[in-house]
Amino acid sequence: MVAESESSPDERLSALESRVAEMEGYRAILDLKSRYGTLADARYTRKGPQPQPKIDAIADEMAALFTEDAVWEGGGSLGTATGREEIRERFCSPTLQYSWHFFVKPAVRIEGLNAFGTWDVLAMMTTKEERALWMVGVEHDEYRFEGGAWLHSKMRLDSQLMAPYDRGWSGAGR
Repeated sequence: MVAESESSPDERLSALESRVAEMEGYRAILDLKSRYGTLADARYTRKGPQPQPKIDAIADEMAALFTEDAVWEGGGSLGTATGREEIRERFCSPTLQYSWHFFVKPAVRIEGLNAFGTWDVLAMMTTKEERALWMVGVEHDEYRFEGGAWLHSKMRLDSQLMAPYDRGWSGAGR
């Protein structure tokens, strides 16, 4: 790195523009992930899934957060969806009675028009069989700047545990 006093005004301006673009990208990715979590949970009420027309509209919004060639990997019984349309179809069919996701500890690295991120996930869920569960995992995301916006190009959930609410995580796997 050249000392500021040794760089020209054009070099300093270019460096500043680059830093601002990276900060704006970071912020846009945080907003993208927040929107994804909000929409994923909006498919449910405390009494169960929303009516199907509302779920379909939310699935449209969720799919728009992904590139056309994106891959969504939920792992295990959640499966994999490839491409925006398949991802949309996946979100049209809720697998739970209720969910509320918390995405924390973002680690986002931007490399030009691509970015990579990991997020710890804590989710409160109720299964269709009325079982209350805690889910803890890590999401490994890839993003691409496309059409003037950051979008998910890959999302992979690495579930660490599913624990019954009433027994807590120390009872998981027993």
